[in-house]
Amino acid sequence: MGSLTTPLSSLLAEIDKEISPARRQEIRDSIVGSIYSHAEAIAGRVVHYQERKMRWDEKIDDVLTSRLLGVPVMLALLGCILWLTVIGANYPSQALAAGLFWLEERLTALFLSAGAPAWLHGVLVLGMYRTLAWVVSVMLPPMAIFFMGFGCNAAGVTSCRIIESPRERLIAILTNVFVPCNGRFPTLIALSLVFMGGAAATPFRTAAAAATVVALVLLGVAVTLLMSWVLSRTILKGIPSFFTLELPPYRKPQVGRILVRSLLDRTIFVLMRAVVVAAPAGALTWILANTHIGSLSMISHLTGLLDPFGRLLGMDGVIILAFILGLPANEIVLPIMIVCYVSAGTMLELDSLQALQALLVDNGWTRLTALSVMLFSLLHYPCGTTLLTIHKETNSLKWTVLAALIPLTVAVLTTFLVAQLATVLARL
Repeated sequence: MGSLTTPLSSLLAEIDKEISPARRQEIRDSIVGSIYSHAEAIAGRVVHYQERKMRWDEKIDDVLTSRLLGVPVMLALLGCILWLTVIGANYPSQALAAGLFWLEERLTALFLSAGAPAWLHGVLVLGMYRTLAWVVSVMLPPMAIFFMGFGCNAAGVTSCRIIESPRERLIAILTNVFVPCNGRFPTLIALSLVFMGGAAATPFRTAAAAATVVALVLLGVAVTLLMSWVLSRTILKGIPSFFTLELPPYRKPQVGRILVRSLLDRTIFVLMRAVVVAAPAGALTWILANTHIGSLSMISHLTGLLDPFGRLLGMDGVIILAFILGLPANEIVLPIMIVCYVSAGTMLELDSLQALQALLVDNGWTRLTALSVMLFSLLHYPCGTTLLTIHKETNSLKWTVLAALIPLTVAVLTTFLVAQLATVLARL
């Protein structure tokens, strides 16, 4: 240590070198906690409150933030919103599908009258346009209703900046993917409605579908907490820090602003991102399905290679290929599956959930398949946009790769255990 004549700045620099980062963070948290404690003590001595009736917002807080009622109220609200999403999205989805596939017939007639080659019609109409039509008709209604809910994982990664502790910020970034984003919700909702509730939108079936999605959300939260606990005790050990977040005041809903922000601003923005990714993905899938090596198409070769691995996870090669090709955006995974399932890479006019159910069942889907797909969709690696955001926020290729490998490992292990357990139970 320096002598008494050592300048203060040099003395502090020497002290700083001798203190470990963990101890430095502990001292910082202790100082912050002490400041709050002293502030409360001073306020208690000099501030006097006049007895008054409890305000309405305080009464609401007592219920919504209580340890006993807070979580049940949250689950009830989430279930109601998902139920409304399932009910409200079904009819506009059918209307959009009918209109978009009617337009496809006009485009096909236009290509035929112009004498366009069959491959050009296949790439542009049967590949690109049909994939876009499915993305818009299936993804847009639930996205518009539910968008103000969980949002985007890329935005979630960016919002981790408010966490002061670098270690805990990194934990939040790595586990952020387990909370489903708007790109995954339409797939979860569609499959839960078709297989867990039934394609017909009766009240009981829609309630069962909503309950299934709520259960998946809770599973995602549970996995988030579990992986945070594992990371904090393995590769990201350290001393936990304090985090204080002030609740914002209640405000009256502004319906017009909500509609503009939700539908025109955020929903259309996310949808356009999906469309930009879906168009080339649809074209690529059609080309792979119509390019043959020997007697089989390239898609058949690829799905054949992936099929044994997919079967271990309760799925098949087509589903695994769809998740691989869907890396740029989660919204296009289900449309890619559909393009792959239909022979010659063309897509049927899926103008209803019943038609989707028939297509998937004809290709061997069961409730176990749907459950495995939903679990894998919930837990697997983040989309390309989120991975790029993680790399930007961490400035590290190592953490970006781990951000993809950790959820992929969790997804593979979870679906493998579920599929094998179901197989064992079926044999009993």
